[in-house]
Amino acid sequence: MVSFELLFMVGGLALLDMLSPATLGVTVYLLLTEKERLRSRLMIYLVTVAAFYFLVGVAFMLGLDVLLAAFSSIFQNRIVSWVMLIIGGILFIASFYYPKSKKSDLPRPKSKSKTSMIALGFTTSLIEVGTAFPYFAAIGLMTSSNLAVLQWLPILAGYNFIMVLPPLIVFTLHLLLGRKMQRPLERLRIKLAKHSGSAISWIMCIIGLILIFNSLDYL
Repeated sequence: MVSFELLFMVGGLALLDMLSPATLGVTVYLLLTEKERLRSRLMIYLVTVAAFYFLVGVAFMLGLDVLLAAFSSIFQNRIVSWVMLIIGGILFIASFYYPKSKKSDLPRPKSKSKTSMIALGFTTSLIEVGTAFPYFAAIGLMTSSNLAVLQWLPILAGYNFIMVLPPLIVFTLHLLLGRKMQRPLERLRIKLAKHSGSAISWIMCIIGLILIFNSLDYL
């Protein structure tokens, strides 16, 4: 049975992953510039992002399950704990020096065809998956809990749904409010561009602390 504590921690990491600015930035850009077939193109983009992360998560869950079964004692090794502590310390310290963006560097689609939306979703995910620290932390938690496939699969799907929830909320508000959302979307686009570095620095800080505290038990 899946514990409430595990669901709480994975849910917290999913909420942290919502800070990622790229997917929301592309959504805002499309809402501001796209007039025709907005719904279908935006849904294609968001489904591509969610599907990519979900498949990556499934691959890691299956792969990590095999690795942990073979090397379960390695994570209790003092050397490994020291490595985790050092990595966590580096992430924590580096989070304070991560450069803040002064101008928009959020990805924008060169074309707005359905094929380009799939390509953009894949490209955005491919770029961001390398910094998806909360996602990998959640996968590690689920793997170490020895969950069956039918237990972790819906949790993984729910995590990915939460990740794309902010764009869906913004899109829903755009449908309901129409032109009234124009100025808020413009302000949101500017803030996302300016604070994209800040979101990543917060994520680095929190994951660094998680690694530090989890390594202390075996030092």
